[in-house]
Amino acid sequence: MLMYVADILCAAHRKKSGGIASDRLLKFKSNLFVYRYFRLELVLIACRQDWLGYPEQLITKHHLLLQMAAQCVTKIELSVSCNNLIDKDVGSKSDPLCVLLQSSGDDKWSELGRTERINNCQDPEFSTKLSVDYYFEKVQKLKFGVYDIDNKSVDLSDDDYLGGFECSLGQVVSSKKLTRPLELKKGKPAGKGTITIAAEEIKDNRAVVLEVEAQNLDKKDTFGKSDPFLEFFKQGDDGKWQLVHRTEVIKNNLNPTWKKFTVALQTFCNSDMSKPIKVHCSDYDSDGSHDLIGIFETNVSELQKAGQGSPVQFDCIHPQKKQKKKSYKNSGVVRIKSCKIEQQFTFLDYVMGGCQINFTVGIDFTGSNGDPRSPESLHFLSPDGLNQYLAAIWSVGQVVQDYDTDKLFPAFGFGAQIPPDFKVSHEFALNFNPNSPYCQGVQGIVEAYRMALPQVRLYGPTNFSPIINHVARIASGGAQQSNASQYFVLLIITDGEITDLDQTRQAIVESSRLPMSIIIVGVGQADFKAMEVLDGDNGVLKSLTGEPVARDIVQFVPFRDFLKAPKEALAQTVLAEVPSQLVSYFKMRNLGPVNPPNPVSH
Repeated sequence: MLMYVADILCAAHRKKSGGIASDRLLKFKSNLFVYRYFRLELVLIACRQDWLGYPEQLITKHHLLLQMAAQCVTKIELSVSCNNLIDKDVGSKSDPLCVLLQSSGDDKWSELGRTERINNCQDPEFSTKLSVDYYFEKVQKLKFGVYDIDNKSVDLSDDDYLGGFECSLGQVVSSKKLTRPLELKKGKPAGKGTITIAAEEIKDNRAVVLEVEAQNLDKKDTFGKSDPFLEFFKQGDDGKWQLVHRTEVIKNNLNPTWKKFTVALQTFCNSDMSKPIKVHCSDYDSDGSHDLIGIFETNVSELQKAGQGSPVQFDCIHPQKKQKKKSYKNSGVVRIKSCKIEQQFTFLDYVMGGCQINFTVGIDFTGSNGDPRSPESLHFLSPDGLNQYLAAIWSVGQVVQDYDTDKLFPAFGFGAQIPPDFKVSHEFALNFNPNSPYCQGVQGIVEAYRMALPQVRLYGPTNFSPIINHVARIASGGAQQSNASQYFVLLIITDGEITDLDQTRQAIVESSRLPMSIIIVGVGQADFKAMEVLDGDNGVLKSLTGEPVARDIVQFVPFRDFLKAPKEALAQTVLAEVPSQLVSYFKMRNLGPVNPPNPVSH
């Protein structure tokens, strides 16, 4: 639909301007295909008329088409809760988590997101919302799976399955809220377990940012103080309270200060500043039987009065205690130190606002790849001139190159003996020009690789840290800028176990504070367990000294998983986390787009 709109607008402008379509429109059209890979709100492209720089009278003429395009994609937020989950743990209740999958055809499912895990709870209400792009014209099959999580592994295959539910997104959207029984498999109920899914369309890009503390909370634990946490609820149209945020637990503290947190304004209060908000303060118990400390009600308008050293204070009231004691005043006070409404920028806001994505490639030339002249080698070029290395370069590079105006990409090799003296190098320019390692577009990288292959001697070991540090040095220059104009993506393609794991961990931790992401594609049949350690999905990656990453910047995928998949599947998977990584960096630096969009409100 959007491509059709682009064609219409380009044709109309050619007619008006004597046969020349504007550069901005052509860029708009060429990038539509690219944005698909990032699963973003394409509607923003069509709607942002000021970015197009398009003549107002022509926009009016095609306004209906733009409206039609705007209806193609809608962002839907799903809230999930369960009741009466089966109990898989001995001596305690289950620790449930819900994962959301979407059908990609042929009985294959891809994960869209997962909630947090809730300890010892058979009736969980998850605070983490699940976000889905909704296409009216498509049947989008969803699968909700609930698991009992007893380890830190991201892999769910070793966790107990508590039940699932399949439906279409259209069913959820049309119902707004639906409750269905969970099944262990088709036709086999998961006990009396049910799942409730509520859908809400997201139209507001603002968020509420809160800093909260409490004082003199009631002591609830026999051998300690209290372990307090807060839960924020909004009142639904049906009068029921819906959980919108749960803070972390602060151990053994009657005067806690919770971490600053951000919640989408529409999620928090439906963008209605006067909508009732109820806050529960509770004492955490590991068996799930949390003790209520107190409750208060407010709204965002009241919360916004906090700031500049004058917090807003609320009495935390325990209903039963208030009934029993006439002299009862409160069970402590909760103080809102700060409440701000901020615009939340998307990946597309940054890119369309002027951020350039700089793409660098690092290729493994270690001996374990095998002699490039042998058909068994991973570097062997098939009769059509391809191998797994080139397939990965083409797949990822063709997407990323559209976000870089000059399309000059540094390309490096590592682990080979290079001419003229054939010393081992872990950071050599693919074109053998260290002063200018740039290749023109993805085609230039491919040509440099093909020329370098017969000139180098594959050797070893497999060291990642030199090339990561190389890109980090360049990215540190981008970090010195006071705007969101530069971001760097490093693609490393490798065949085996990493040798300098400790140095690489340190390099990644240091790079996590810079505007860069690292994508690692593993080719061949090697054991890539070390790579999975670098991908922060299994927990927080730390350096040898114990310093954690500032944010998750590594994505690893084995190429073998995509040998029979559509050619665009690899790019979709490896690039899926780049948008959120880019946004997380600029958010960490408190930097908006160079040319920010106009605020969008409900």
